[in-house]
Amino acid sequence: MNMNQMASLTCSSSSSFSTKLPLHSSTPLKRRRRRSNHDFLRMVTRSCLDDSSALLRAAQYTVCLRNLNSQFCSFQSLQLCNLLSVINVDTYVKSGMVVGLGSGHASGMAIQHLGRQLRTGNLKDIVGIPMSVASASEAAKSGIPLDTYQDSTQIDFAFDDADAIEEGTLVAIIGRRKLQSEESIVQEKSILYAANKLVFIIEENQYKGGLEGSIPVLIQSPTWLATAEEIDDIFLGDAEVWRRPAIGQAGPLGGDFPLVTKEGCNVLDLIFTSPIASLAEVAKRLDTVDGVVDHGVVSKIPCTVVIASPNGMKILDKLTADIVG
Repeated sequence: MNMNQMASLTCSSSSSFSTKLPLHSSTPLKRRRRRSNHDFLRMVTRSCLDDSSALLRAAQYTVCLRNLNSQFCSFQSLQLCNLLSVINVDTYVKSGMVVGLGSGHASGMAIQHLGRQLRTGNLKDIVGIPMSVASASEAAKSGIPLDTYQDSTQIDFAFDDADAIEEGTLVAIIGRRKLQSEESIVQEKSILYAANKLVFIIEENQYKGGLEGSIPVLIQSPTWLATAEEIDDIFLGDAEVWRRPAIGQAGPLGGDFPLVTKEGCNVLDLIFTSPIASLAEVAKRLDTVDGVVDHGVVSKIPCTVVIASPNGMKILDKLTADIVG
């Protein structure tokens, strides 16, 4: 699909509907607690001015032209600009960069802000690599030149929303949103991992330990049921396995309209009903299952997380791998 076609489509951010599979097993999941070395995290916290949208501030910060010699900033408040210069004197986005454009509400605002930077001349020669139909559409409306992702594409910087981020490790979950058949978590993760610098934009309630909820898992369609049963066996007692439909409610066998990604994969939602001790351990177990193509767990080094809250903005940097014991 070319970028003009992608830009003409829209993508809903609403949650998908699923129906629980009647899967059974006898082997419980055994987890071990992890001991993390938090020295690899750098956290900067500053209170921000009152604003109607903390997430908007975080999105703007992510693509704001920042360096010590810069005379511009598109924030309406000069005081807030000065505050951000204290938080981070590095420039996330510079002229001439190839930028991965994420999906979600915050990413949409960041794309709009990036477009304004281009129109005002603060940035020049930016090329966007959209991660979804929605981000392609928003970028086209904002006047950002687009290109398609290839395996050899060099990406200088990328930003994205995350559904949740594990406290301490900064391991993220993506892909809970409703997907179009033309897009996939595989491409989104490929862009994230290809980026030299990655920033996730989230709200503070999305950053915590002991995460619950779903992790999307992409599996080979012809053998989806056997793969689903194996996953159910591994996580028995901790999670339920549901097959995601494209429309309507899916039956035990996926219904008449199961979701099929552009790679020809079905999507399972691995829904945890108890706190997850370690996202990295879940990803490791999923990677060993035959038929699993990819999943929504992202562990990227280095990685920065911008956390928006009404009381301030936190910036966390993951510089090195943590220690698991």
